[in-house]
Amino acid sequence: MKDKIRKISIVVVENDEDEQFFIKQQFEASGLFDIQAMLKNGDDLFEWMEARPGQLPDLILSDLNMPGMNGRQIVREIRLSPVYSKIPVVITSTSTVKQVIDDCVDDGAAAYLVKPETFIDYGAFAAQLYQIAAEKLKL
Repeated sequence: MKDKIRKISIVVVENDEDEQFFIKQQFEASGLFDIQAMLKNGDDLFEWMEARPGQLPDLILSDLNMPGMNGRQIVREIRLSPVYSKIPVVITSTSTVKQVIDDCVDDGAAAYLVKPETFIDYGAFAAQLYQIAAEKLKL
């Protein structure tokens, strides 16, 4: 008998509406995630979390480069917060520059994933993110 997969509650922080659409569609299709919110930047993220203290996500997926509070700033703020510090933050970006990736991980990101080049690759991206999150959350 196959074990039932536990859905991971996630908040996605992404300013690009097309990316939001692709992520939402493929993450929902995967059956692996329960998307709690799609937000435009870190400022919106912290406002959202402060308004829902009892409904914090299991995981935050954040774009690296956004107007307002960006992904690296989100990671730093999460790590400094006694309330939010246990929430893993995975950074995603189109950048494959090693120094950028290392900087995000050094700041405290749980992982760094390069964004898929095409829409159809978001299914594999969802599976990869779930595997990382399951390890961090000890599922």
